[in-house]
Amino acid sequence: MQVIALSEATADMVELVGGKAAGLGELIRHGERVPEGFCVTTEAHRLGVIPTAEVVAAYERLGAGPVAVRSSATAEDLPDASFAGQQDTILNVTGADDLIAAITACWAALHTDRATAYRDARQIDHQTVRMAVIVQRMITPTVAGVLFTANPLTGRRDEMAVDAAVGLGTTVVDGAASVDHYVLDGVERADTGCLTSAHLADLRATGDRLQAQFGCPQDVEWAIDADGVRWLLQSRPITTLFPLPPESGKPLPRVYLEFGHVQGMLQPVTPMGMSTLRTQIAAMLAALGVRVEIVDIGGRLYGDLTDLARDRSARRRLVKLLAVDFGPRAQAVMRHVLADPRFAPTAGRSTRGRAQGAASLRTAGRAVVGILRALTRPETARIRMFEAIEQLRVRSAAPADLRTAADRLSFVQGRDADDSADAIMWPIVAGMLAAALPAALLKGVAGPDEIHTVLGGMPHNVTIEMDLALWRLAQGAGEHRQLLLDTPPTELATRYLHGTLPDIGMAAFLDTYGHRGVAEVDLGVPRWAEDPTPVFAAVANYLRVTDPAQGPDQRFQRAGAAAEAALEELVGRVRRRRPVRGSIAGFLLRRARSLAGLREAGKFAGLYPLRETRRQLLLVGADLHDSGLLDQPDDIMFLTLDEAHAAVHQGVDPRATVTSRRATHRRELRRRRVPVALLSDGTDVETVLPAVPADDGTLIGVGASAGRVTGPARVVHDPATAHVEPGDVLVSATTDPGWTPLFLTAAAVVTETGAIMAHGPTVAREYGIPAVICVPDATRTISTGQLITVDGGAGTVTVH
Repeated sequence: MQVIALSEATADMVELVGGKAAGLGELIRHGERVPEGFCVTTEAHRLGVIPTAEVVAAYERLGAGPVAVRSSATAEDLPDASFAGQQDTILNVTGADDLIAAITACWAALHTDRATAYRDARQIDHQTVRMAVIVQRMITPTVAGVLFTANPLTGRRDEMAVDAAVGLGTTVVDGAASVDHYVLDGVERADTGCLTSAHLADLRATGDRLQAQFGCPQDVEWAIDADGVRWLLQSRPITTLFPLPPESGKPLPRVYLEFGHVQGMLQPVTPMGMSTLRTQIAAMLAALGVRVEIVDIGGRLYGDLTDLARDRSARRRLVKLLAVDFGPRAQAVMRHVLADPRFAPTAGRSTRGRAQGAASLRTAGRAVVGILRALTRPETARIRMFEAIEQLRVRSAAPADLRTAADRLSFVQGRDADDSADAIMWPIVAGMLAAALPAALLKGVAGPDEIHTVLGGMPHNVTIEMDLALWRLAQGAGEHRQLLLDTPPTELATRYLHGTLPDIGMAAFLDTYGHRGVAEVDLGVPRWAEDPTPVFAAVANYLRVTDPAQGPDQRFQRAGAAAEAALEELVGRVRRRRPVRGSIAGFLLRRARSLAGLREAGKFAGLYPLRETRRQLLLVGADLHDSGLLDQPDDIMFLTLDEAHAAVHQGVDPRATVTSRRATHRRELRRRRVPVALLSDGTDVETVLPAVPADDGTLIGVGASAGRVTGPARVVHDPATAHVEPGDVLVSATTDPGWTPLFLTAAAVVTETGAIMAHGPTVAREYGIPAVICVPDATRTISTGQLITVDGGAGTVTVH
């Protein structure tokens, strides 16, 4: 079948007619007004010969007048790949010869540079894509445009957006002219611009109808002809919207704050990781007297803060509590939410609120004891903490008598909370408080950059110790230096795992740190011991450092010496002006230098039980693979614990579930921007905040580590393959401890998210390199190779 009427195309014929034609056929089937036409199918494209006789006959049945010729690739207008503007449309084609030439041009558009790059970015196999071509009677519009059935700028699902212009709709979709923009929010509007209120009402009703028919928000192209008739030219899913929060069943709006970036993780969490993390985070917050439901939105961890926002007591301290781990962007959106009348405090106090208050009092008592003990005797607290971590490591190992998948799953499901939490938690909290409180005490006497200098080069940080151990490994490479520089990291990792790589000390390093990795709190992510590719990439970066003075060990020592000198000068200066405050601030800063480096140790300890849990789950996955219920052992990471239990004990086949979730996970991995906060109607709260004014070429963020550096930008999305030259400025969406080996060669760090006390800024301060965090869209605004200046004191990034 090489030519069919457009009215015969259906949603299940994408492989024959392509995404666009399938969508148009569905519009016709549902009674929408679509210009008449036909489709030259992918079968003709596969054969490589245009069926001229059939095309001309179909063209004549249309009246042989002007037509629009449009591409309809099999990977086009799909739920996760719109291909907007990547293929060709040729308008006002008249005559059989020109029509054949236009079809040939649409076929050729499949292989243009822009279409190829688009498929590469979405990991679409070029060999599987075919091109169909749509031919439709030409509509000559007086006005045309695009309708989005959800607001594409803010994400609100109860608003629609319309862009319209006089004449052809190509002026709108190509961005070739100024357009009239309308937001349809249910309020009747007067006639303005090129559309009347009647036009807008019709478009709103059309959008409601199409969204109901297709089951998701739609991107609709339309045109109105000289007779006032409205035609639909396309309807496809909006591919850029962030998923909606789950239905809460409650009438008032709810607010959800993104929790993953606290751990430097914006990539989607695997379903197994999500099923365990939700429980762990909720339990950790409950231990602090805070009850927050953890919600999966788009594979990311969001906390439902609605009840806290509406609680009279909790809302007074909510913004301040977000400062330490969530940072300024989260604080800004929460200030906006608290000012929204819909989140006004509710009358009285709920039973849940009273329970939280009681839990908070119980926690407060333990906290006071633990924090004061750590501040009074920091060295003793440190020793007890590392003893507790070692005990946790030993206890994390599974019993030797686990034999079956059922045994292993029972071990994973039955793991109890560890009783060493207080010994680990309160010294960390004490260090964070000691580092955070001096800023208020020294206001007007010392600036943030001075305090950041004092907090540089801090000892007792397990992540710094890890980075420096890897640096020493690189320095001892000797005769293997060129091998490590010239061989791709993936190949080095494969050779290491197969035992064919020369001994460079990697085994010893991974014995200590192999339970770490990027996005390491996700059970579904391989540890470095399983895939050391990122470690070998970091070693290669270290070997490019040829100036001994720029070695991370020297930089760390200089940062520590500068911090001690700055501390003495600062405390002396403040005591002269404000004796009491100066004494308190001096005490806290000295305790910060003893305790704040411990911040990384809590997470480091928690990774031990995670490593063993992952190991046991992979063994369960191997058993399910052997029994034919999984295609590969790590498919178990795309199930929940309950689903794994059903597969092991009841023989339930989960392969269809795994396939669907893997596809969703791959799609979400491509998402570069994750909202800091969402409302239940889909609103990305940050998009409705007032814009921050900035000078041309200057990006505004938050200074997190003092210093000023100018250098070439290196935008990195995946540390496993990152090539960072000495002097490069590392630009990323976020960082976690698995990224920090890159800091050893970077001259400065710029991130889109973070908090001043988070992992990345902490490590940057300890190496003495400037860092600016919370720079919106930094990885899209800045390109690799651009010369940029990072000012950690001012919190700015200037693109030259």
